[in-house]
Amino acid sequence: MKKVILIADDSPTIRKFVTVALSVKGFEIIACADGMEAMEALPTQKIDLVITDLNMPNVDGYELISSIRKNEDYRELPIIVLSSLGNTEDIQKGLESGANSYLIKPFDPKRVVYEVSKYLN
Repeated sequence: MKKVILIADDSPTIRKFVTVALSVKGFEIIACADGMEAMEALPTQKIDLVITDLNMPNVDGYELISSIRKNEDYRELPIIVLSSLGNTEDIQKGLESGANSYLIKPFDPKRVVYEVSKYLN
């Protein structure tokens, strides 16, 4: 059974880039344009991992991470932040908000695959 990864990013280019990098490794991808779409997609099927941007319209990544961590059903879900915010404070804030990993854009697709594989075997 394929592992399902939910991607929340307001950039169609980033969504496509990550989708291609992970699809070729056999993952099923659900791509969402923002945190609100991601929160609506979560209960529709079993999600194994979330990749989220931080700066998005409607519901941002911090709010998405917070709502996932507060929900009993999703509390243990691995979350990887993929953000252009790359200073130490941003990274710390992302990890303190509940993310398991933090990747900075622009990124190497191999690095994304590596981070995902740490949580999904």
